[in-house]
Amino acid sequence: MASKLMRVLRHRWFDESDARRAVPPALSEQLRRRVHASEQRHTGEVRICIEGGLPTSYLWRHLRDGESIANIVRQRALMQFSKLRVWDTEDNNGVLIYVLLAEHAIELVADRGVHRRVPPGEWQAIVGRLADALKTGNFEDGLTRALEEVSAVLVAHFPQADPRPDSGAEAPPNQLPDEPVLR
Repeated sequence: MASKLMRVLRHRWFDESDARRAVPPALSEQLRRRVHASEQRHTGEVRICIEGGLPTSYLWRHLRDGESIANIVRQRALMQFSKLRVWDTEDNNGVLIYVLLAEHAIELVADRGVHRRVPPGEWQAIVGRLADALKTGNFEDGLTRALEEVSAVLVAHFPQADPRPDSGAEAPPNQLPDEPVLR
């Protein structure tokens, strides 16, 4: 029970200011530009969400019901996927990169169009490399690499017809905001 209480305290301690320290304004802007550039090469949409700690309602399920924290983190990532409308893309090809600081947890949530084409092991490998970078405090390189790898998956399965600016093709519509969400 003591470990569960410590976990609750950790989640109450971590908040949006921790997310903003992990991803300061310059990095946030850099990630926004990289998401925008990525989306010029494929028809998918990518969102990044960094959250300090879980809301009390999620922690309560862990304390009261004994639900595993891994399950709860996945549920929270799915909720963010929904709240940020990543599911609401024309080709069902949105991907959320979700990081929960209090748990050092990472989830990649892919919409059904992507999920059908990409094996889970590919996502797990991306998560593993991002986790390694975050363990050393290297948010910039870790998030940049994860974004590049997710973009490569989307380019492979949902490429733009001709992404070169001189091709005469119109830029794809941007269906979702590009900036990271820090909570």
